[in-house]
Amino acid sequence: PDPFRPDPDAKREPADDADENVVRLPDRSGDAPQADAAPIGDGDSMAAALTRIKIADPSFDPDQFASGARVAFEMILNAFSGGDRKTLKGLLSPDVYANFEAAISKRERANEVLEDTLVGIRSAAIVDAGIDGRMASVTIKFISEQVNVLRDATGKVIEGDPNRVVDVTDYWTFARD
Repeated sequence: PDPFRPDPDAKREPADDADENVVRLPDRSGDAPQADAAPIGDGDSMAAALTRIKIADPSFDPDQFASGARVAFEMILNAFSGGDRKTLKGLLSPDVYANFEAAISKRERANEVLEDTLVGIRSAAIVDAGIDGRMASVTIKFISEQVNVLRDATGKVIEGDPNRVVDVTDYWTFARD
Protein backbone atom coordinates (compact mmCIF):
# COMPACT_ATOMS: atom_id res chain seq x y z
CA PRO A 1 0.00 0.00 0.00
CA ASP A 2 1.03 3.58 -0.67
CA PRO A 3 1.32 5.37 2.68
CA PHE A 4 0.83 8.75 1.01
CA ARG A 5 -2.57 8.00 -0.42
CA PRO A 6 -5.54 7.71 1.83
CA ASP A 7 -7.28 4.36 1.87
CA PRO A 8 -10.48 4.85 -0.22
CA ASP A 9 -12.29 2.29 1.93
CA ALA A 10 -11.37 3.99 5.21
CA LYS A 11 -13.90 6.17 6.93
CA ARG A 12 -12.72 9.76 7.07
CA GLU A 13 -13.05 11.61 10.28
CA PRO A 14 -14.57 15.04 9.86
CA ALA A 15 -11.90 17.72 10.09
CA ASP A 16 -12.31 20.47 12.60
CA ASP A 17 -11.30 24.01 11.72
CA ALA A 18 -7.71 23.56 12.86
CA ASP A 19 -7.30 20.44 10.69
CA GLU A 20 -8.84 21.73 7.48
CA ASN A 21 -5.57 21.31 5.52
CA VAL A 22 -4.64 17.99 7.12
CA VAL A 23 -5.43 14.71 5.44
CA ARG A 24 -5.28 11.84 7.90
CA LEU A 25 -3.43 8.86 6.52
CA PRO A 26 -4.62 5.37 7.29
CA ASP A 27 -2.85 3.45 10.05
CA ARG A 28 -0.45 1.09 8.27
CA SER A 29 1.74 0.20 11.24
CA GLY A 30 0.79 -3.46 10.94
CA ASP A 31 1.71 -3.55 7.24
CA ALA A 32 5.42 -2.69 7.46
CA PRO A 33 7.92 -5.55 7.72
CA GLN A 34 9.86 -5.37 10.99
CA ALA A 35 12.64 -7.93 10.40
CA ASP A 36 15.39 -5.49 9.39
CA ALA A 37 14.03 -2.37 11.04
CA ALA A 38 16.08 -2.48 14.25
CA PRO A 39 19.87 -2.53 14.45
CA ILE A 40 21.62 -5.63 15.74
CA GLY A 41 22.06 -5.61 19.51
CA ASP A 42 20.37 -3.55 22.16
CA GLY A 43 20.47 -0.01 20.81
CA ASP A 44 23.77 1.20 22.27
CA SER A 45 27.04 2.16 20.57
CA MET A 46 28.07 -1.50 20.29
CA ALA A 47 24.85 -2.25 18.43
CA ALA A 48 25.57 0.63 16.08
CA ALA A 49 29.08 -0.73 15.47
CA LEU A 50 27.71 -4.21 14.80
CA THR A 51 25.26 -2.68 12.35
CA ARG A 52 28.11 -0.85 10.56
CA ILE A 53 30.00 -4.15 10.32
CA LYS A 54 26.87 -5.81 8.93
CA ILE A 55 26.57 -3.06 6.32
CA ALA A 56 30.24 -3.48 5.33
CA ASP A 57 29.88 -7.28 5.26
CA PRO A 58 26.26 -8.41 4.74
CA SER A 59 27.21 -12.00 5.60
CA PHE A 60 28.21 -10.97 9.16
CA ASP A 61 26.00 -12.57 11.77
CA PRO A 62 26.83 -11.92 15.45
CA ASP A 63 25.60 -15.33 16.62
CA GLN A 64 27.59 -17.18 13.95
CA PHE A 65 30.58 -15.01 14.72
CA ALA A 66 30.44 -15.88 18.43
CA SER A 67 30.11 -19.56 17.51
CA GLY A 68 33.16 -19.36 15.22
CA ALA A 69 35.05 -17.47 17.93
CA ARG A 70 34.49 -20.43 20.28
CA VAL A 71 36.18 -22.72 17.75
CA ALA A 72 39.07 -20.27 17.28
CA PHE A 73 39.45 -19.93 21.07
CA GLU A 74 39.84 -23.69 21.45
CA MET A 75 42.24 -23.96 18.49
CA ILE A 76 44.45 -21.14 19.78
CA LEU A 77 44.53 -22.51 23.35
CA ASN A 78 45.49 -25.97 22.09
CA ALA A 79 48.12 -24.59 19.72
CA PHE A 80 49.63 -22.41 22.46
CA SER A 81 49.86 -25.19 25.03
CA GLY A 82 51.26 -27.56 22.39
CA GLY A 83 53.78 -25.02 21.08
CA ASP A 84 52.27 -25.19 17.58
CA ARG A 85 53.71 -22.02 16.10
CA LYS A 86 52.46 -22.73 12.58
CA THR A 87 48.82 -22.83 13.66
CA LEU A 88 49.23 -19.77 15.86
CA LYS A 89 50.91 -17.77 13.10
CA GLY A 90 47.91 -18.36 10.83
CA LEU A 91 45.39 -17.34 13.48
CA LEU A 92 47.00 -14.38 15.26
CA SER A 93 48.03 -10.86 14.31
CA PRO A 94 51.81 -10.37 14.14
CA ASP A 95 51.91 -8.51 17.49
CA VAL A 96 49.87 -11.12 19.34
CA TYR A 97 51.79 -13.95 17.67
CA ALA A 98 55.09 -12.40 18.86
CA ASN A 99 53.85 -12.50 22.48
CA PHE A 100 52.66 -16.10 22.19
CA GLU A 101 55.89 -17.16 20.48
CA ALA A 102 57.99 -15.49 23.22
CA ALA A 103 56.07 -17.39 25.92
CA ILE A 104 56.50 -20.69 24.04
CA SER A 105 60.24 -20.05 23.59
CA LYS A 106 60.61 -19.20 27.29
CA ARG A 107 58.91 -22.50 28.23
CA GLU A 108 61.12 -24.44 25.84
CA ARG A 109 64.34 -22.85 27.18
CA ALA A 110 63.27 -23.76 30.72
CA ASN A 111 62.27 -27.31 29.62
CA GLU A 112 58.76 -26.70 30.87
CA VAL A 113 55.57 -28.21 29.53
CA LEU A 114 52.20 -26.48 29.65
CA GLU A 115 49.15 -28.67 29.98
CA ASP A 116 46.09 -26.59 29.26
CA THR A 117 42.89 -28.60 29.07
CA LEU A 118 39.78 -26.78 28.00
CA VAL A 119 36.97 -28.49 29.89
CA GLY A 120 34.29 -26.30 28.36
CA ILE A 121 33.26 -22.83 27.30
CA ARG A 122 30.37 -21.63 29.43
CA SER A 123 29.81 -18.48 27.41
CA ALA A 124 31.19 -16.46 24.53
CA ALA A 125 29.51 -13.07 24.31
CA ILE A 126 30.23 -10.05 22.16
CA VAL A 127 31.07 -7.19 24.53
CA ASP A 128 32.52 -4.62 22.14
CA ALA A 129 32.74 -3.93 18.44
CA GLY A 130 34.06 -1.27 16.15
CA ILE A 131 35.01 -0.48 12.60
CA ASP A 132 37.88 1.80 11.69
CA GLY A 133 38.17 2.39 7.98
CA ARG A 134 38.03 -1.10 6.53
CA MET A 135 39.15 -2.87 9.71
CA ALA A 136 36.37 -4.38 11.81
CA SER A 137 37.02 -5.61 15.34
CA VAL A 138 34.82 -7.58 17.69
CA THR A 139 35.71 -8.31 21.32
CA ILE A 140 34.40 -11.51 22.87
CA LYS A 141 34.25 -12.27 26.57
CA PHE A 142 34.92 -15.98 27.08
CA ILE A 143 34.09 -17.67 30.33
CA SER A 144 35.60 -21.13 30.31
CA GLU A 145 36.54 -23.98 32.58
CA GLN A 146 40.14 -25.12 32.27
CA VAL A 147 42.75 -27.28 33.91
CA ASN A 148 46.10 -25.47 33.70
CA VAL A 149 49.35 -27.10 34.79
CA LEU A 150 52.96 -26.14 34.16
CA ARG A 151 55.49 -28.95 34.65
CA ASP A 152 59.26 -28.96 34.73
CA ALA A 153 61.48 -31.35 32.72
CA THR A 154 60.98 -34.13 35.29
CA GLY A 155 57.18 -33.80 35.18
CA LYS A 156 56.92 -32.11 38.58
CA VAL A 157 54.11 -29.56 38.84
CA ILE A 158 55.51 -26.03 39.04
CA GLU A 159 52.23 -24.19 38.75
CA GLY A 160 48.56 -25.15 38.76
CA ASP A 161 46.75 -28.30 39.88
CA PRO A 162 46.05 -31.21 37.50
CA ASN A 163 43.00 -32.15 39.59
CA ARG A 164 41.38 -28.73 39.75
CA VAL A 165 39.11 -27.12 37.20
CA VAL A 166 39.33 -23.31 37.31
CA ASP A 167 37.05 -20.68 35.87
CA VAL A 168 38.90 -18.44 33.42
CA THR A 169 37.61 -15.18 31.97
CA ASP A 170 39.32 -13.94 28.81
CA TYR A 171 38.64 -10.96 26.56
CA TRP A 172 39.80 -11.58 23.00
CA THR A 173 39.53 -9.11 20.15
CA PHE A 174 39.12 -10.50 16.66
CA ALA A 175 39.87 -8.23 13.71
CA ARG A 176 39.33 -8.51 9.97
CA ASP A 177 39.68 -6.32 6.92
